[in-house]
Amino acid sequence: MSADASRLPHELPLGRLEAFSDGVFAIAITLLVLELGVEEGAGAHLLHALLHEWPAYLAYFTSFLTIGVIWLQHSAITGALRTADGTLYRLNLLVLLLVGLLPFPTRLLSEFIGERDPERVAAVVYGLTLLALALALTAFVRYAAEHRRLVKDEVEADAVEAALLHSPSLVLYGIGILVSLLLPTVGVALYLASAVYRGLPARTVHRLLWRR
Repeated sequence: MSADASRLPHELPLGRLEAFSDGVFAIAITLLVLELGVEEGAGAHLLHALLHEWPAYLAYFTSFLTIGVIWLQHSAITGALRTADGTLYRLNLLVLLLVGLLPFPTRLLSEFIGERDPERVAAVVYGLTLLALALALTAFVRYAAEHRRLVKDEVEADAVEAALLHSPSLVLYGIGILVSLLLPTVGVALYLASAVYRGLPARTVHRLLWRR
């Protein structure tokens, strides 16, 4: 019997969800590099022009690592699933909506860091986007973990939720948003720290923090 024939009426193919998601992740992470560049006529002082663009590099690396980590976690979650349903599809679309949106606040950040009041707005909008993305991924994971019928028989439902790696992203994003109101660059550094932390293997993080 084929997989389609054995699927229950409320179930939807997991493969289509994964393929569409990978495409959106790939496009979003590629669009980030389009924000890098130097001003026209900078050839005579190219090194200075490159160094002057440090806000764009900071925004690029933060967003690249964030999307990369979200993709890693998304892959770990879907890898533990047997199938999907309509609600999971919709939650996944919410995650992808915010992933696709991320290049926009990244551009705002790269353009307005160093311009006093505008940089505060850019850093806060950026942080709110990251926070919303983290909340959307959390909702996606929690739904999958709470519906055992979606999870492979050999995988414990708790293992799906563990794909979040118990990261402090929500806390760091919240703190980063508040800090960005006064010190936008420090706030962005906190966003970057969250992405780096979440990108480390869980055992490495545990060992670094607890020395066990």
